[in-house]
Amino acid sequence: MDSGTALVIAVPAAVLGAAGFGLASAAQQRATHEVAVAPTLSPRLIVELLARPMWLLGLVATIVALALQIVALAFGPLAVVQPLLVTGVAFASVFAALMNGRRPDALILLGALLCAAGLSAFLLLARPTEGSTGGEFNLMAGLPLAIALAVLVLGCVLYAATVEHSSRVLALALATGVLYGVTAGLMKVITGQLRVGLDEPFRHPVLYVVCIIGPMGFLLSQNTFQAGQLVAPAVAVITSVDPVIGVLIGVSWLGERLDSSPSLLMGQYLAAAVVIGSIALIAMRGHHLLQRREIMADRPLVMRRGAGPVAR
Repeated sequence: MDSGTALVIAVPAAVLGAAGFGLASAAQQRATHEVAVAPTLSPRLIVELLARPMWLLGLVATIVALALQIVALAFGPLAVVQPLLVTGVAFASVFAALMNGRRPDALILLGALLCAAGLSAFLLLARPTEGSTGGEFNLMAGLPLAIALAVLVLGCVLYAATVEHSSRVLALALATGVLYGVTAGLMKVITGQLRVGLDEPFRHPVLYVVCIIGPMGFLLSQNTFQAGQLVAPAVAVITSVDPVIGVLIGVSWLGERLDSSPSLLMGQYLAAAVVIGSIALIAMRGHHLLQRREIMADRPLVMRRGAGPVAR
């Protein structure tokens, strides 16, 4: 199949997958606010959410979106598919607004599109090529990265557990994105093992690590949705961190190589700055919208008390 025909399949599948992830995020975020707040990584949250139809809708949407993502990646390159999946931030914002009877915010949508554009540029410039290991798993060579990612996830979880600031949501989202990225990277190893034989993954520890990290990431994503009032900032962080961690795993664990010429490195830094700036825009705009809603909610109460309209 030529590349043009492949993209005809990959691009619609990626866009529909992004829409599925957006619907899942919006539905799950809404459902997590209908149950009691659970401790981070507590399975009790999932047990309570299983009784919520909105969450079950999100679960079905997640499964469908994952299937579409697999189709998209089977026919299209990561540098094309992953940025399209990041547009799930925009879809999540639209679905969340519709569920709450509001219009989607233009600045949040703009931030989501800029985030996708920045990630697209980063992946195009940082696209790794197969290295000396031929894509074989080499954890010992990547042990420093494994330790760094473990410390990062633990630090984010501890930070979120000890502060009440709104930044705790972004910390949880960062930890979720790291776990998702590690899961995706290890899944690449498992798919390579499957080419050897259907029983080959069961002979290696990678599959069992995925069976632990994958559910942890999903559970942490539900904690993230429950902790935040808006879905867009969290989804932006998760979907941006995921592929970046995947690139790091490819280089550190699978022996892939990046072109480190000065011009490409500068382009990668600029693309990363666009992604970070877009996430900051989404987060700040979301904070502003929440403040405005709180003011509008308080205003009728002030007027009922006879104080008259208050300038804020």
